[in-house]
This record gives sequence, C-alpha cells and structure tokens, in this order.
Amino acid sequence: MGLRSERGPVLLAVMLSTGLVAIDSTILATAVPAVVSDLGGFTSFPWLFSIYLLAQAISVPVYSKLADLYGRKPLMLLGVGLFVLGSLLCGVAWSMSTLIVFRLVQGLGAGAIAPVGMTILGDIYTLQERATVQGYLASVWAMAALIGPTLGGVFSDTIGWRWIFFVNLPLGAAAATVLWRRFEESVERRKHRIDYLGSALLGIGGTLLLLALLEGGVQWAWGSTTSVLLFVAAALLLSTFIAVERRAAEPVLPLWVFRMRVLNVANAGALVVGVLLMGLSSYVPLFSQQVLGTGALVAGLVLAAMTIGWPIAAATAGRLYLTVGFRFTLALGGVVTVLGGVVLVTVDGGSSLWHLAAACFVMGLGFGYVASPGVVAAQTAVSWAHRGVATGANLFSRSVGSAVGVAIFGAIVNSHVSGALGSGNPDLQHVSSAVLERAIHDVFLVSVCIAVALLAVAFLMPARVAEPKAPVASADHTAEPDVVT
Repeated sequence: MGLRSERGPVLLAVMLSTGLVAIDSTILATAVPAVVSDLGGFTSFPWLFSIYLLAQAISVPVYSKLADLYGRKPLMLLGVGLFVLGSLLCGVAWSMSTLIVFRLVQGLGAGAIAPVGMTILGDIYTLQERATVQGYLASVWAMAALIGPTLGGVFSDTIGWRWIFFVNLPLGAAAATVLWRRFEESVERRKHRIDYLGSALLGIGGTLLLLALLEGGVQWAWGSTTSVLLFVAAALLLSTFIAVERRAAEPVLPLWVFRMRVLNVANAGALVVGVLLMGLSSYVPLFSQQVLGTGALVAGLVLAAMTIGWPIAAATAGRLYLTVGFRFTLALGGVVTVLGGVVLVTVDGGSSLWHLAAACFVMGLGFGYVASPGVVAAQTAVSWAHRGVATGANLFSRSVGSAVGVAIFGAIVNSHVSGALGSGNPDLQHVSSAVLERAIHDVFLVSVCIAVALLAVAFLMPARVAEPKAPVASADHTAEPDVVT
C-alpha cells in the first residue's frame, strides 16, 4: 500500500494534488501585508479568502456528481488544471480586484481536487486499507501546516509574494502527469442527462446563502435590507432546487443522501467541525497577536498546532474504527474536542503561547477523530456509483459549517465590542486588548458548547458500517442505494 506499490503513483498524485489545496489554505495568510502593500485595496483583501471559500464550497457537489457519471480521472485533471491556471493568474495579478477574480478560478479547481481525490482513494483501497492510507494523506496536511506559513513569510520577505502562487505550478504539473499516465479506471460510457437546472439553482442559492453568512455583520448589518434579501432569495432558490431534484433524471445532489443514517451523521459531524474550525482559524491568530502580542508568523504557527493534531488523529483513527467501530471513534473525537475546548477556555491575557497552542492541538486531535472517519464511513456505506456524491456532500457540509461559524463567532465578537465601545460599527483595529480579550473569550466559551453538540452527534453513528454487496461502476446512478447501517 506504500508509495512504491502498484497503486503508489496514484496515491502520490492524490497527495501532491491535496498538497496544493493544503498549502494554499495557510500560505496566503502571512503574505497579506505584502500583497496589500503592493496592490493596495486593504478594505477588499478579506475577499481573497471569501471568494475562494465560496467557489470551492459551491462547486464540490457538482464535481462530485460529475465524477460519478464520467469517472474520477477527467474531473481530477480538470481540478488540477484550473487550480494551476488560477495560481498562474494570481501570480501575475496587477490589482486587488484581478487577484480576487483569479482566486475564484483557484477555488473552482480546489472544489474538484478535495472530493475527487478522496473518492479516488475510496475506489482503489478497501476499508481496511484506507485505515493506513489515511496516514499518508494526513501527513500532507501536517507538513502544509508548517510549510505554508513559513513559505508565505519567507517569500514575502525575499523574492516576493507572487511566488506563493508560482510554487503551485511544478507541483500541479507533476500531479497531473502522474494521474494521466498511471491512473486507469473503468467507466461505463453511456449518455447522461445532466441536471443543469439543479446545478444552477444549487450554485446560485448556495452562493447567496454563504455570502449572507460570510459577510453578514461585516459588510452589512444582520438586520439590513441586503441581509434579509439575500437570505430570502437563497431560501426560495434552494426550495426550488429541492423540488427540481425530486423530478430530475440524474439529480446533482440526490435527496436519498438525506435519508441515510450514516451519511446524515457523518455530514452533521462535518458541519459542526466546520463551525469550530472556522472559529479557531479566525480568532486564535487574532488573540495571539492583539492580546498576547505576537507577530503574524508566530500566530500562524500557534494555529498550526491544530492542523498538526488533526492528521495525527486521522492517521491513528483507522485502527480504532476497524477494531471498535465508527461510533466509538467519533465519540472519542467528541470527548477530545470537548477537553480541548475546556483547555481553551482557561486561556487569558496572561497565558503563554504554549498554553494556547496546546488547546489548539487537542481540539485538532478531536477533529481528526471525527472528520476523517466520517468521510470513510460515508464512502463505505455506498457503492462506486454513489461514492462521489457521498464524499462531496460531506465536504460541502464542512464548508457550510465554516460559513456558519464565521457568522456565529463574528456576531459574538462584534456584539461584545459594540457594547463595550457604545458603537454600532466598531473598528476592531482600535479596540483595546482588554476588550478584545473578553470578546474572544466568549468565542472560546461558545466553542465548548458546540463541542458538546459534536459529541452528541457522534453517538448517533452506527457502531459498524458494512460495504454494499456489489459496488460496481455500472450501477444505476439514479436509484437510491440500500441504506447501510
């Protein structure tokens, strides 16, 4: 099962492709000051992250369905190609506006790489083998957690911030070459009825919903006309989407996904992890810099403790769910996450960086014992013909959770700061460390409550998840699979 085995080159290609997304998630944060200094547009730079998240989240279900219809290889190559193209364009961007647009292209590529790469591994490895392969994939995220912030800082201070995008070009080319030459799959060639209407409704409705969650309370007030209109329009479009999917010949997101216990629990767990993940990613670096007085690079490395804990748990989770089952593994993840949240609550303005990093590390361990086994359980419960949809639904749930997390924790901090300053639109750049400390401490308290909800979700997972009797590629793409518990 190693990199030197017959399937090794495919595993390496998926690792390289995943590495593109993993490094990109951390490398840009430390380079933002250099980007703004060169291109200007300080008030617009948050869109560098928001537009990427939107494009990735909305495209995941579409790519996942197309991978079930036409095979994994063409969709993975498309994703890598779009990501590399977006990286090249970002590297030559001449303004903040163009950089934001090119980040959209990158996000569309990432939307294919993450779910299709995980689906490929679900195809070529058995349930028992995936327990080991998770360790290889987890190592990519662990290395990215350290390499990303470091490269971002080094490039910004030496050869220029544009190289944080150019570095993706050789990695992407290597991944695409290996996939093209070494990955073979057997896909039944037949005419399909693409669900264009459903894809459009999901894309537009989901974009409006995520946009309302990401920018509500930031660019406009929650009770503003803009916010209300976005939520109403999203609700109408997504309601129409559900009606369309009931009648579609080959729906982009089949409704049976929401009737399978295993998928519902795995997706709920992914959503809660997304909420907590975004809360930590948004406010731990801010707490580290503004309250504890560290630099941006050190703040990034403190957060990296969480990203290191996650893959360590993911690498060891396989042995657990193979021996004691998925329910116990996810429950363990919930308990560890709660413990990490309790440690986080004890952090204050007098704490050390190691104290804060330890809390992030423990919570990262908890996420790894929930998220990674959840994806494996979802893939195991369905056949080849539905594995892409199951994987994509799980990752989409995590993306929605991230947007919800931005909304929840942003509202908590803004409300506290507004109350302390007596201002309805506080400028966080001029907030005292004492006020900010209390505001972010409220975020830590809410995180513990959400972690308890994650533990409750874990107990709903079946103890064992059996693979379908005949997971063949020629299976009907429209029929509801057997409910495996």
